[in-house]
Amino acid sequence: MSLQALSSTQFQFENQTQFYKGKVRDVYSIGQDLLVMVACDRISAFDHVLPRAIPHKGQVLNAVAGLFLDKTSDIVPNWKISMPDPHVTIGYRCEALPIEFVVRNYLTGHAWRVYKSGLRMLCGNTLPEGMKENDKFPEPIVTPATKAQEGHDEDTTYDEILQKGIVTKARLDELYRISLALFQRGTEIAAEKGLILVDTKYEFGLRNDEIMLIDEIHTPDSSRFFYADTYESLQRNGQPQRQLSKEFVREWLMENGFQGREGEVIPAMTDEFVNSITERYEELYQAMTGLPLERRSYENIETQIEQSIIQALKQIDHE
Repeated sequence: MSLQALSSTQFQFENQTQFYKGKVRDVYSIGQDLLVMVACDRISAFDHVLPRAIPHKGQVLNAVAGLFLDKTSDIVPNWKISMPDPHVTIGYRCEALPIEFVVRNYLTGHAWRVYKSGLRMLCGNTLPEGMKENDKFPEPIVTPATKAQEGHDEDTTYDEILQKGIVTKARLDELYRISLALFQRGTEIAAEKGLILVDTKYEFGLRNDEIMLIDEIHTPDSSRFFYADTYESLQRNGQPQRQLSKEFVREWLMENGFQGREGEVIPAMTDEFVNSITERYEELYQAMTGLPLERRSYENIETQIEQSIIQALKQIDHE
């Protein structure tokens, strides 16, 4: 028997106006003003959804995102109204801005791949010479990407965003300021838990022409964390960092010949590998909250989720 997980949902709610299936979330629009986001257990890498869902991944993502949305609401308003189920967030529907604001404080992942190729410019930021993989930048940098409907998001720059007329200069400056303030808050919260927030992405939308933080923040899908206690010694000795993120999934895929390029086939994922991913997600949850994850039951999970959403929507209706 394969491992139980929530790979997708198919609900029809009262006043439902739209359904969108993202890489890992099922998104239901209710009326003109509300979104119901179900964090499924799907996992994506290199802009491809992998063939197997990861037990409890959606629960971890939803919980960590909810925690950080609550802890940053004084910096910028966010879309969240309630979390009626471990896999669900209900919030305000916003007009999404087609830019991801990626903030990086260490030379790792995509930034390292660019640097290693010999380039010293990343999204309009000049990178210092003589850096090693996972070295810290002098200060955090914003490396925006335009959100693609399909395929890879593409690196862009502050100037290109203005040239395309996506937002005004004043609004773009505000989005940069907010992104760096959110990153600073995330860094402080992570440090309290013995973690380093390495890099992350933020997405924003407009509601009544006001900037709102949307989607998830500071989760293992959108962020990378290192363990603070071993960072210096590993860096000194040129060893890989102990990290909490899904980078190890990308590395496993690369080792098995897949980077999302045309003609490449996603390798088969064993139960053992799937379990190891669940354990990593649980590890991050425990590291961030100080509590072990209470694994929810998958028995009748679709019915449980549907009922929770119906009840929550009725409550919002009456408020």
